[in-house]
Amino acid sequence: MKEGEHLPIYGVGPIYVYVIAALTLAAVLLRNHPIFSSGRLEGAHTILMILGILLIASGIALWIYAVPISKIDDGIKENHLVTTGAYAFVRNPIYSAAMIVCTGVILIVSNVWFFILPFVYWLFMTVLMKATEEKWLKELYGKEYEEYCRRVNRCLPWLPKKK
Repeated sequence: MKEGEHLPIYGVGPIYVYVIAALTLAAVLLRNHPIFSSGRLEGAHTILMILGILLIASGIALWIYAVPISKIDDGIKENHLVTTGAYAFVRNPIYSAAMIVCTGVILIVSNVWFFILPFVYWLFMTVLMKATEEKWLKELYGKEYEEYCRRVNRCLPWLPKKK
């Protein structure tokens, strides 16, 4: 990157979010289609709905913590690697929030045929981040970013490892 340039504000995020949202919408629309009728979990619907709502609320809270509270836009514009706030628990909290919300919706759908989608979301995020933003961040921040990667998960929020 040239002097004074910064990472794109949106990066590849919209691509990721649109793809997983489209897959989730397809699951919602197809949940009662006869092809998928053998996967309905009628007896577990209530518990799956509760878990789904909790995941959706958690995803929304993570997004709020990552965007307006952690002020990621300011960090990008100032070429500052943000490693605090939501970014202390997961390297990609905005994308993770979308994944968590979509996983919550999949649980509410209560059809086992669609339970593969959260794994697809995780795999897609992993491949997409490794191929794009992680390369950009490593180029821009070098060892600081590598150390951050050793401490903090890419996709799933978790307590960071000790420095």
